[in-house]
Amino acid sequence: MCGATQGGLSLDGIDVAKEAVVQGQVLRDGEPVASAYVRLLDRTGEFTAEVPTSATGHFRFFAGNGEWTLRTLAPKADPVDRKVHAQVGEVAEVSISV
Repeated sequence: MCGATQGGLSLDGIDVAKEAVVQGQVLRDGEPVASAYVRLLDRTGEFTAEVPTSATGHFRFFAGNGEWTLRTLAPKADPVDRKVHAQVGEVAEVSISV
């Protein structure tokens, strides 16, 4: 099995069997947004973590099992919230349009 998702982030060196991975890409009109921030909020809406998007608009979190909200903050765009389910042993791939 190849460790990379098509056009996505490489999973090389990550033991997915022991991690709950939430990752994806932020896009505007189909193009990557490199200047965005993605926040990970728990089920009560509490801030847990924040990462900037890469030059290709990608982001990744290692989360615990359960329901999470991804809040994307990008220039010239309203915040976008997306619900995501994280599960150890799985990779939740999310595409977010702003």
